[in-house]
Amino acid sequence: MKYQTRKKALVLLADGTIFYGKSVGIEGTATGEICFNTGMTGYQEIFTDPSYFRQIMVTANAHIGNYGVNNEEVESDGIKISGLVCRNFSFTHSRADSDGNLKDWFDTHNIVAISDVDTRALVAYIRDHGAMNAIISTEVDNIEGLKKQLAEVPSMEGLELASKVSTKEPYFIGDENSDIKISALDIGIKKNILRNLAKRGAYIKVFPYNATFEDLTSFNPNGYFISNGPGDPEPLKEAQEVAKEIIKRNLPLFGICLGHQVIALANGISTYKMHNGHRGINHPVKNLLTGKGEITSQNHGFAINREETEANNTVEITHVHLNDHTVAGIKIKDKPIFSVQYHPEASPGPHDSEYLFDQFIETIKKHSK
Repeated sequence: MKYQTRKKALVLLADGTIFYGKSVGIEGTATGEICFNTGMTGYQEIFTDPSYFRQIMVTANAHIGNYGVNNEEVESDGIKISGLVCRNFSFTHSRADSDGNLKDWFDTHNIVAISDVDTRALVAYIRDHGAMNAIISTEVDNIEGLKKQLAEVPSMEGLELASKVSTKEPYFIGDENSDIKISALDIGIKKNILRNLAKRGAYIKVFPYNATFEDLTSFNPNGYFISNGPGDPEPLKEAQEVAKEIIKRNLPLFGICLGHQVIALANGISTYKMHNGHRGINHPVKNLLTGKGEITSQNHGFAINREETEANNTVEITHVHLNDHTVAGIKIKDKPIFSVQYHPEASPGPHDSEYLFDQFIETIKKHSK
């Protein structure tokens, strides 16, 4: 590839700190909460994960784009991150079954991307100072204007985003002749969650974020699922009411990530915004019921209150994060209801957590009997 002169670009953090880099060729400005993912692979899955909506992604891996993109390896209907910050952006790729390069894909979705940034320094800064709002732009001579624009970006704390990424209309996945029917509440669902349920024989009807318990029940399901998603779980009052009704009726329920937080809130356990969250594919979790460790994929900026969980007589902690001892999983005592704060459908190598889907299906079968 011939040498090309690229425009300067910058990352401006809410506290005024600036990191400089170069535009990958898509001029413009993007805003959102800045965060980093430590995964060494899986950038396409990260970029299309609805849980990253309204977030600027800093990739800790030095090389992004080197294996291009594959149209089958997406987690939603398009790119969900607000923008990308990376060290080295690969304009060429070498994967045999790719459908194109990352630059063209970003062009199609009009995603601003910045490379040649000292991402080691930027990740260390976010780690120490916490996730915060940021702006990335090719308008390097308009610092004051960018600061004014950044000041108007709402905080992720208290922000409801499920409505921005949820399906508008219900749809179906799986074998329509299956005896296992699941109603799934989409508050930012990843496609691979649905694939994992469907490959275990389930027939799933996916409902919009504001569906009521009556809506979900109209499908006559054997079980219920509340998905992952972006933003603060606290404003999701409708989803919490759905969880409360399911819990009250002692029906099978499984929640992942944001769904896990919604189930906790439905049980009177509060949530809080973390300093910089968990985002990566090698987070260690201990299953307290089996004593086994799991290497997990995680993506969340909120967590449930551990002290309140331990004090709740109806809830049991089933999993803990071994790095900071945050709650990574719970179950409702004497009810077919459980949830985890990580992503069992995401397999960065180990398939340590896929058993949770089997557990959910078995729970449904037992309850149906």
